[in-house]
This record gives sequence, structure tokens and C-alpha cells, in this order.
Amino acid sequence: MTNSYHPVEQSKRTAIVDILRGWAILGVAIGNYSDFLHIGVEQKNNSSSLISDILFYFNRYFFAAKSWTLLTLLFGYGFAILINNVASKGKNPITFFAWRMILLFILAFINSSFWLGDILKDYAFLGLVMLLFYKSSAKTLSIICAVLVFAIPFIMAYVNGFKIENVEITTNPEYLKLYYSGNWLDFFRFNLLASFYEQIIIPGYAITAHIVMFACMLFGFLLQKLDFFNRLHELKPLLKKTLWISLVTAIIIGVGFNLMILYKVAPLKIFHPLYWLVLSTMIFIATGIILLYINGKLKTVFSYFSAGGKMTLTNYIAQNILAAFIFSGIGFGIGNSMPYWFYFSLAVFVFIIQLFISKWWLSKYNYGPIEWLWRSASYREFVPFKKTHSQIPVDIKTV
Repeated sequence: MTNSYHPVEQSKRTAIVDILRGWAILGVAIGNYSDFLHIGVEQKNNSSSLISDILFYFNRYFFAAKSWTLLTLLFGYGFAILINNVASKGKNPITFFAWRMILLFILAFINSSFWLGDILKDYAFLGLVMLLFYKSSAKTLSIICAVLVFAIPFIMAYVNGFKIENVEITTNPEYLKLYYSGNWLDFFRFNLLASFYEQIIIPGYAITAHIVMFACMLFGFLLQKLDFFNRLHELKPLLKKTLWISLVTAIIIGVGFNLMILYKVAPLKIFHPLYWLVLSTMIFIATGIILLYINGKLKTVFSYFSAGGKMTLTNYIAQNILAAFIFSGIGFGIGNSMPYWFYFSLAVFVFIIQLFISKWWLSKYNYGPIEWLWRSASYREFVPFKKTHSQIPVDIKTV
């Protein structure tokens, strides 16, 4: 086995990227688990309470859509890193990454069988599209990102006007029988049908959400071109300005957007700023985490988030499989019968357990199990899995 496939040394990893991935996967867990409230017709024992309301709005303003947009941005950053590494080793980056995305499609199909809200299929598809831009300059990427972000509210308003016949899988009693039947094949069929009808062919997701994802991926690619995450101390004054500008922007858009909804203002039909609110809030949160990190705060907490972020794929799929056993008919069948605080708290609990498992696992192994399988299949040979005695774990330090 050649040294080119050895894992990246801890000292050479960009710790803040893994920390941000860890934060994002927490938000994804909360969002996914909360979505089980919407699977089913009857809403039993989930009436609102003060704690549920507080957690609902906390998720709405700090996690909902902000987590997957951040994770998508980091996917674009990782895309650029991998493309450069593969090219430097004399491999064809296009064929290598295309094969890697095909493998991701396979993982996406498996994950979609357990969870109807899978995002891996979107990453695999857009990852292939990203190959068309892998030689683009920072200037070109900046222009494309700016155009896409500017256009998103207009595109969303236009797409929302599409009239299509929608098959409501998650609230249709006939389909819900599959979900609660306790039969594995029925359960898989339900999730795959729901993924198709409620994601793949819905214009709001198929068009608008994918444009947002693509803009985030290109922005992550741009950040790598600018060596952003390795220049954080140098960029500290800019980060502070970004923190406040993004906060003020999010507040202004948020207030304006809610007033537009409250008074049913006509511009929503031609200009829908939801994703501007999402992206500005996401940038505010990510920038805040970065500033805490470079200021040496929360080192212990960040060390666990970093471990969870290094095993993002394993943790994400494990969250979904565990949820299948808890909520569907193949397991406890709790479904949508619990109050909101239960889903939120369960997601946080599962995530915390995953952080401890991730830290322990990475003290013994170079990768999470699914990351290792994906990497080995990508390179078409087994990469080193277990740590050797010479590979001593290093706690994260400030950049």
C-alpha cells in the first residue's frame, strides 16, 4: 500500500472545519427527529407546552435549514481539498470524484430506505455538477455565488407558484400502513416513495433547495481557494465585522419576512427572502463558532465536536437508522405521538452519546466505519483503518 493513502495527520487537519461539521450534524439530528411530528394524520399527546414552544423556536431560528446549508458549504470545501489532493497524487480528479459520487449515491439509497429526508443523494448529484467548475478561479466562483444568492428569492417565489399534483405520502392513511406495518420491505418502500414524491419531484425542493445547496457548495469551494480556514487569525477583524453584519442582516430580513407573511404582502409572490434569512443566520452562527475557537474558548467542548465532525457520515446515517427503530413500526412505533420537546431532547441526547463514542472510536481508528468504507471503495483498496502505536492522538489547538 502506498503512503498516498495514509490518513491525514491530526496536526495537518483543519480542526475548525470538523468542529463546524459537528455543530451542523447536531442541527441535522434535531431537524430530522422533529420532522417525525409530521409523519401521520393524528396528533396525539403532542399539544403545545412552554418548553416545547421554547425549543421549537430555538430550533427554528438557530438550526432549521442553517445546519444543512452549513454542512453543504463544508461539503464544497471538502470537495476542493480532495480534488487538489487527488490531482497532486497523479490521479485524474474527474474520474476519481465521479466514482466517489456514485458510491455516495449507493449510500444515499441505503439511507433513504431508513429516512425519507436523506440529503446524501443531493450531495452526490451536485458533487457531479461541481466537477464542471473544479478549475474555476476564485473570481469566477465569487461571481457565480453572488448571482445565485441574489437570484434565490426571485426563483423561490416563481417556483412556489407552480401548480402540481402532490402525493402526500406521509399523511395518507394507505401509505402510513406501510410505515407502521412492522414489515421491513413495507418500511423501506414507504421511505423511498416519500423521498421521491416529497423531495425529488417537488419543485420547491428539486429546484430552489438545490440552487441554494449549489451556491453553498461553490462558496465552500471558494473558501478553500482563498485558504480561508488556515488564515483565521489574520482574518479576525473581518470575522468580527462579518459577525455583526450577518446578525443585523438576519434581524432585518427576519422582521421584514415575518411582517410580509403576517400581512400577506404581495411581494412574496415575486420575492421570497426565506433563504436570505437562512444564509445570513448560518453565517452569523458559523462566524461566532469560529471566533470562539480562535479565541481559545470551549476547548473541551470543541474537542468533542471535532471528533463528531470527523465521523459526520457515520453519525448521520446512525441517527437515521436509530430513529427508524424508535419511531416506525419496525421498532417501538412511537411515530408522531409525543410532544415536541421529546423529539428535540432525544436528538440532543443521541448526538451527545455520539460525541463520546466518536472520541473513543477515533482514539483507536483513523476513520469512522462508513468513512473508512467510502474512502477504501473510492481508492479501490483498503486504507489503514486501525491506528498504529506511532499515531498518538493530538488534542485540538487554536489555529
